[in-house]
Amino acid sequence: MYWTLELASYLSDAPWPATKDELVDYAIRTGAPLEVVENLQSIEDEDGEVYESIEEIWPDYPSEEDFLWNEEEY
Repeated sequence: MYWTLELASYLSDAPWPATKDELVDYAIRTGAPLEVVENLQSIEDEDGEVYESIEEIWPDYPSEEDFLWNEEEY
C-alpha cells in the first residue's frame, strides 16, 4: 500500500467517520483511481472499525505543520 497526496485527495470529501467498506464504496462511486480502491481494500480491518479521518488510514499524511509557511518573509 502506498499513498500520495494526489491519491489521498480523492478521500478529502469522504463521509468521515467511515468504515473501510464505506470508504471503498465511496472511492468506487466517485471514480477514484484504482490505486485508491486497492489501498483501501488492503487495510487490515477489525470488524467494521470506524476511521475518523485520512490520518488514521495514512499516519504519514502531511499536516499544516509539515509545510514551511513563513509569510513574514514576503
